[in-house]
Amino acid sequence: MVFEGPNQIVKFYIIMLKKKNNNCPNRKVLIKSLYIFFLNRTEQRASLLLLEGSDYSLLLYSLMATLSESLRSPYLLFTTFFLLSLLLLFFSPLFQQNPFALNYFSSSTTTTTSTTITLPSTLPQTNLVSPAPAPAPALTQYHQPYLQPKPTNKTKSNTERIEEDLARARAAIRKAIVTKNFTSDRNEIYIPRGSVYRNPYAFHQSHIEMVKRFKIWAYKEGDLPMAHNGPTTYIYSIEGQFIFEMETRPSPFMAQHPDEAHAFFIPLSVSKITDYQFRPHHETFFHRLVRIFKDYIFVIADKYPYWNRSSGADHFMVSCHDWASRIERKNHKLYENFMKVLCNANTSEGFKPTRDVSIPEYNLKAFNLGPPRLGQPPDKRPILAFFAGAAHGDIRDILFKYWKDKDGEVQVYENLDKKKNYHGLMGQTKFCLCPSGSEVASPRVVEAMYAGCVPVLISDYYAVPFDDVLDWNKFSVQIPPKRIPEIKTILKGIPHKKYLKLQKRVMQVSRHFELNRPAKPFDVFHMVLHSVWLRRLNFRLPVAI
Repeated sequence: MVFEGPNQIVKFYIIMLKKKNNNCPNRKVLIKSLYIFFLNRTEQRASLLLLEGSDYSLLLYSLMATLSESLRSPYLLFTTFFLLSLLLLFFSPLFQQNPFALNYFSSSTTTTTSTTITLPSTLPQTNLVSPAPAPAPALTQYHQPYLQPKPTNKTKSNTERIEEDLARARAAIRKAIVTKNFTSDRNEIYIPRGSVYRNPYAFHQSHIEMVKRFKIWAYKEGDLPMAHNGPTTYIYSIEGQFIFEMETRPSPFMAQHPDEAHAFFIPLSVSKITDYQFRPHHETFFHRLVRIFKDYIFVIADKYPYWNRSSGADHFMVSCHDWASRIERKNHKLYENFMKVLCNANTSEGFKPTRDVSIPEYNLKAFNLGPPRLGQPPDKRPILAFFAGAAHGDIRDILFKYWKDKDGEVQVYENLDKKKNYHGLMGQTKFCLCPSGSEVASPRVVEAMYAGCVPVLISDYYAVPFDDVLDWNKFSVQIPPKRIPEIKTILKGIPHKKYLKLQKRVMQVSRHFELNRPAKPFDVFHMVLHSVWLRRLNFRLPVAI
């Protein structure tokens, strides 16, 4: 093809532009024809160029050299140069592969999971920094205008952040169960293993996640002596020990602000309420006890959003008093989801193991955090079974009826001779009897652990502490009250080899019943919190969409 004037060049360019002919050979023919045309006009000789890649710029240079001689008018020269530039740019291979040299992402995918996105092989790789994890974006078709991606990462609510944190904890626990290994960013001082644990891998990882993440807000409302206070001695002592551990020292589990808390602690003490309200108003005491708790919850529910958003499911109290379960009298709906952390874990009185938490009972003396450790090795324990305690409750009445002062191997005392060392006798005993009294819990379970004595639980309706984690069948003996007359036969029927296993496991599991101030990993304080933590993991707060 030969062009005979500038007008034909312009006409041909317009036709080709409308067609948008992308065939590479046609583009070469066009450029070659233009080049030959200008060579003929000036009667100059030149070599045909290989029109690939950067050769287009050389061709343009050659064309301009010929135009400068043949086209004397500056206006014609400028117009021709401008049109040729557009023509060469339009038919350039680079332009065909990457129009506007831009690509963009769909509006629905604006974030990435990593800092580098792998693009198609025809485009260079680009590093993109992601503001938050999300699915990797897909590239759209190129022939569209470039749009700035709109950020879809709206500011997350406190509830969303809390639930995402708990979701990561659940995932880590599931991974530990499957891999039978743990993941931790610190040195572990103790690795739970053995048959005393229902699932040691799940428990260990769960404890790691609890220490790493769990935050509790203790409400500041309420005045002494009935709030932010509790007994630290006698059989209700774990109540006060917990309150003071949480509130009087910088506990790593305490949240700095309620918005970051996973759970909320009601710092009322049933024991202190009883001390200050029962004697002056004993005829109306239970009504007043119920009213104090109810009013407190109404205050915090009106002042803060946390109770109402979960209906109290992430709130808990701690009490070792026998009457703690009575706070929900005539208010069952209010406490339907509320966690009660109790020593008196009696399932016949409304205790629900899936919602509530059972904790061990301690009988502490002033300035002591536990009974003395006077346990002897297994081969130096001549006493088969031992109990000493007051006669209160039907179960103890039966025990005294059959065994009080009647057998040298099964030693049962109502009033122990002061010359005898109570804890020393437990340290010389193989099996320590732990019958329920007026309530199901007994401090003798903890005393047996400290003495290295296998606890024998004699009770009805008792939900044992930390049953989510510990398999009590592996380190204790459980005898129903109706079989109290058979105690000696049952215990003697346990092979010595099995007893040695039971005793060894008692020594292993006793660390979970130790009381420390400040608290230490895997001690009773951590075990109580872990029971609350597990129940918090079992539900999700509603998240607004």
